[in-house]
Amino acid sequence: MSNPMLEVVIDSIRVSLMSQQRIVILREKNAERYLPIWIGIYEAESITIALQEVEVARPLTHDLVKNIFQELDARILRVEVIALRDDTFYGNIVVETNGHTLNIDSRPSDALAIAVRAHVPIMVSASVMESAGIIPEEDLQESDKPAPLARRASASKETEESDERLSIFDDFLTRLDLEDDQADDEDDDTKSSGSSQPDEN
Repeated sequence: MSNPMLEVVIDSIRVSLMSQQRIVILREKNAERYLPIWIGIYEAESITIALQEVEVARPLTHDLVKNIFQELDARILRVEVIALRDDTFYGNIVVETNGHTLNIDSRPSDALAIAVRAHVPIMVSASVMESAGIIPEEDLQESDKPAPLARRASASKETEESDERLSIFDDFLTRLDLEDDQADDEDDDTKSSGSSQPDEN
């Protein structure tokens, strides 16, 4: 295959206490490489509900999509993050029906919400992981000066544009860690302070 795929799992979903923006962290299976993807508030909640196996009275949108596939005897094989173009990730849902394999264009957030409900593998293009994947900085405690939270997984030369995109993730994830530490030391009202903010998506 010209574009090999890597299996990942959902490591966590982060919430910025300042902006209420969500980001899903995908971790490469059997490796310490991560792929952060910005997602909408609704999609983040939908993924969280499925991961925590929360029962809902009536089917949510992603439950409905999964049910439609089942009723049409179409089997979801896997979901994929296949491309990154102009800072936008592109997803794909692979479905088998009547002996044919179909590729259905999808936002990664929707594909992930369906994947956790259908219990199917989540795959990421190796090229996407190479260009946007990050790994935790090693030996942070051995350094006298603060080190960045994450560094680029690829050891090849990076363009200025790639560095700029990575720095955005560095700043965001560092801010999240600081906010998570502060939230642990404060009452629950700090964590819920932004819950009434409207969906920006």
